[in-house]
Amino acid sequence: MRPLAERMRPKTLDDVIGQAHLLGDGEILRHIVKNKQPVSLILWGPPGTGKTTLARIIATEVEADFIELSAVTAGMADVRKVVDRARLNWQTNDRTLLFVDEIHRFNKSQQDAFLPHVESGLITLIGATTENPSFEVIQPLLSRSRVLTLQPHTEESLKKIILRAAEQENLSKRLAPDAVEMLAKLAGGDARVALGNLELAAEITPDKITSAEVNIAAQKQLPNYDKNGNNHYDTVSAFIKSMRGSDVNATLYYLARMLQSGEDPKFIARRMIIFASEDIGLAGNGAMSLAVAAFQAVERIGMPECEYNLYHCAIALAKSKKSRYVANAKFGTQKIAHDFPNLPIPNHLRNTPTSITKELGYQKGYKWEANFKHPEGFLPPELKNWSV
Repeated sequence: MRPLAERMRPKTLDDVIGQAHLLGDGEILRHIVKNKQPVSLILWGPPGTGKTTLARIIATEVEADFIELSAVTAGMADVRKVVDRARLNWQTNDRTLLFVDEIHRFNKSQQDAFLPHVESGLITLIGATTENPSFEVIQPLLSRSRVLTLQPHTEESLKKIILRAAEQENLSKRLAPDAVEMLAKLAGGDARVALGNLELAAEITPDKITSAEVNIAAQKQLPNYDKNGNNHYDTVSAFIKSMRGSDVNATLYYLARMLQSGEDPKFIARRMIIFASEDIGLAGNGAMSLAVAAFQAVERIGMPECEYNLYHCAIALAKSKKSRYVANAKFGTQKIAHDFPNLPIPNHLRNTPTSITKELGYQKGYKWEANFKHPEGFLPPELKNWSV
């Protein structure tokens, strides 16, 4: 028997729950279906938000030949077969809609292979990805497609999906309200996870399905996080911004999420060393020493005990006074060095190892004294009025 999530897959746009920003009256997907004019799309969103479902519905509504590939298993030979089939469809005025799941897994040459056929209209391409398409899909393909962002399901929309499935599967009388709440909470915005947990919970008990059965079925809520993808960078970004905003609670929440998801603690410690100079700098000169000490502690102690050191450092950095002086000085001097890369070093600052260089005026007027201020200053004359 097909999994419950597959059996519950909506067949029309009206059956889809959630994604109102794409499916409401006048929104793009409604417009495509109403006018039966498919356009190439990149559907970007987390797992279980309806990317495959929407592609299938669009193909049905616009009466196109639907071809589905997974970039995980497909190769160039599969792409060529699709093109051959599309050419046959073209001869009979039939449309071809190609859906590529995990399109970011295709390399550049594989993505390039679609370009002429998308541009000519031979193929309408719908790609699905959980990764930011700006980084993972080639620019020429992006320019020929519309990128639509799908949002994780809210707990309210998940409850509607769960209750509809329970009704269809004759589980409504067995499903306790607390089980519905728990299923929605543990799914993490993923409808497929919610329905999979419901199906397993129903199988492990012949009687009432309560939150206890749901917990057994779900075992543990896995964080929606991967160490090289968007969730990784988004969570790290939130961690840094929370420290910059001196919000200790948010800082520790994102730190806990990273550690719970298996993030490398040395990566977190390195980010805090950078933060200590970039965002605290001269406002708290001890911050960098603390961050470096935390990194050394992580290296020497390891998980899980080094979590204390990470929390210690994160709290201190979040509470510290902030200053962008170091960062601003860095960017300002990099720009001026870029704009004036070859200004001659003033003679009075040059090295003078020989009598010839002394005769040329090297080090003239310079005194070997602490805090000595040369009358001509230390910058090239062209920059004498510049400061960080």
